[in-house]
Amino acid sequence: MKFTDMFRAKAQPVVETKESATAATIVMSPGQAVWSSDTNAKLYAPEAYQKNVVAYRAVSAIAEAVASVPWTAWRGDVEVTQSPLLDLIARPNPAMSGREYMEAKVAYLMISGNAYEEQITATANLPRELYIHRSDRMKVIPGSRGVPIAYEYDINGRKTRFDVDPDTQKGPILHTKLFNPLDDWYGQSPARAGTYAIDQHNESMAWMQALLQNSARPSGALVMKDGETLSDENYNRLKAQTEDQYQGAKNAGRPMLLEGGLEWQAMGASPKDMLALETKNSAARDVALAWGVPPQLLGIPGDNTYSNYAEARLAFWEDTILPLLDKLAQDWTNWIGEPFGLELRPDLDQIPAIVDKRKTLWTMLDASPSLTVNEKRKAMGYEPIAGGDVLAEPKQEGGFGGIDAKTAAIIAGYEIK
Repeated sequence: MKFTDMFRAKAQPVVETKESATAATIVMSPGQAVWSSDTNAKLYAPEAYQKNVVAYRAVSAIAEAVASVPWTAWRGDVEVTQSPLLDLIARPNPAMSGREYMEAKVAYLMISGNAYEEQITATANLPRELYIHRSDRMKVIPGSRGVPIAYEYDINGRKTRFDVDPDTQKGPILHTKLFNPLDDWYGQSPARAGTYAIDQHNESMAWMQALLQNSARPSGALVMKDGETLSDENYNRLKAQTEDQYQGAKNAGRPMLLEGGLEWQAMGASPKDMLALETKNSAARDVALAWGVPPQLLGIPGDNTYSNYAEARLAFWEDTILPLLDKLAQDWTNWIGEPFGLELRPDLDQIPAIVDKRKTLWTMLDASPSLTVNEKRKAMGYEPIAGGDVLAEPKQEGGFGGIDAKTAAIIAGYEIK
């Protein structure tokens, strides 16, 4: 053997690494658990979800809408109707149905900006069960390369560690998060953007509750005639009697018995009280805006951007739900779809708001005299047929109000290629 051959045999193989040049600079203490930079993250659930009716309904509306959409599995352009993956989504674990699981996942994501799922694998490393974990108990453990190397779940000091492959970034935990411009590891909750609106709405509700209980201001005043005054004994007796028999919602409308020259002078709602009511409604609209839910869908009075309920519902689905579904579909495909060789997609044909819009488009296409049969089928999502490259006979004379179907489709927000 030549010397050069011996040298070549002992040489170590070159390992190619692919990572950002700035990855290591963002990690201050690699291997140590990092909490979210948002110190108020644990307050979002009680303040924004459990105490605020608008935020609660907004989060619930998003979670219920996403959970109502069925999922389909695809291998290339072929839909797979039967697969263990679809069974897993329908029944993620023995304690939860697919809809309950998805509602919990989306609710955690909307409240804290983060959602954590754990998969239990079986033979051939195929996912067998899925579990959703509380966001406030999970911590990210960063590595020296600027990516997580593990996740740590902490329940009253009892910690469970879930390792992450540093190269593929795959592991038993799927961390779904919303964009956060000032945190490298955790997502930002919509509640943080709506913090002031949530506080204003809660304070307005507390103000009105106090008014109902007659503790913020009296609904009237007891006035002595001719500038006379009450003795300390009579004053204390009158005060105790008023608090016990006349204040509070249960005593509303109860007649008052006056003696000793006392007169009752009623007081109406002050401009400050009326302003509190408008502040409450304005804050409610801002809370709904933080989660991307049209106020009209939540029954909030005030300026309605949309002319009717159906239009508001369509905007809710197109602007809020569909982008979220697309994000969840990509995450699930990469995490649990790849082991089965399948791609997960939400079944948009089952969404009533989208179906109504699509029906309008199909009506316009069907009535157009300027498109061939195959052009119409393509716009509707169908495969071309033999002999379909001829103009179709329109069902309505003159098309859709004299507008070409392609133009009408573009106006409706669809792209026809």
